[in-house]
Amino acid sequence: MADYKALKNGGFMRQAQKDLFSVRLKVVGGNLTSEQLAGIAEIAKEYGNSSVHLTSRQGVEIPFVKLADVEKIKEALKAKGVDTGVCGPRVRTVTACQGSGVCPSGCIDTYPLALAISNRYFGQELPHKFKFGVTGCVNNCLKAEENDIGIKGGYLVEWIEPECIMCGVCLKACREGALSEVDGKIEIEEEKCNNCGRCVKSCPTDAWKGTPGYIMSFAGTFGNKMAFGVRVLPIIHDLETLFKISDAALDYFSKYGKPGERFRAAVERNGWDGFTKAMEKAYEEALNGTGA
Repeated sequence: MADYKALKNGGFMRQAQKDLFSVRLKVVGGNLTSEQLAGIAEIAKEYGNSSVHLTSRQGVEIPFVKLADVEKIKEALKAKGVDTGVCGPRVRTVTACQGSGVCPSGCIDTYPLALAISNRYFGQELPHKFKFGVTGCVNNCLKAEENDIGIKGGYLVEWIEPECIMCGVCLKACREGALSEVDGKIEIEEEKCNNCGRCVKSCPTDAWKGTPGYIMSFAGTFGNKMAFGVRVLPIIHDLETLFKISDAALDYFSKYGKPGERFRAAVERNGWDGFTKAMEKAYEEALNGTGA
């Protein structure tokens, strides 16, 4: 008898039709090579019904595959450089927008980050499914706050007075009203700045310096119960710190989450204060070079 739970955990999901499956593929950050796409098409034609499905989370699924062909499909995918995805209570495939590698609005290069996150966490078992989403800037095309951990690119900005010709372009570019001209100088209201970097990108004389960083949100969810992820930390400027905080978040979920309970529910049940303190502790330890 088939172990349907194991099949689902390995990316083979039962369809409404008896003994037919849709196989979920691992697609990190929405990126596939043309060779991988061609290989997927070949496999869909040979083992499915010649169709593929593009999922809402940048994934690819091959439907209408037979139970008897599962092992053959695994080998065929491997030969084409494609891995199966995962389902069940574990870290899912990481999603990402195009980021600064392609998009002019991007503040961070999203695909290398998504790949690094995937290499570190993909498939890690937890009380429930867990999703990372990476978006390149605060335009937020990927809707970062809908993920268990969302990461947006942003700039910590600094005005370089000697380079400024007081043209006013940055004042017009800032949508948050965080910039103003006072006595011939540009002033920043830090509490209004959302780290979008529009001042940096619009300046014709490089009078703005933008230091790229990561804006993290926690415990977002989208589905039967929807809630935006919450930002509890300042902008983060290095991958090591981001990983230490992510480690702490997953450790928290492993420790306090109940089987079948989403990350958001675990945080709310145990209290946001305690969770925030745990994240702040991880952040301080990363900055100070302490901790495990």
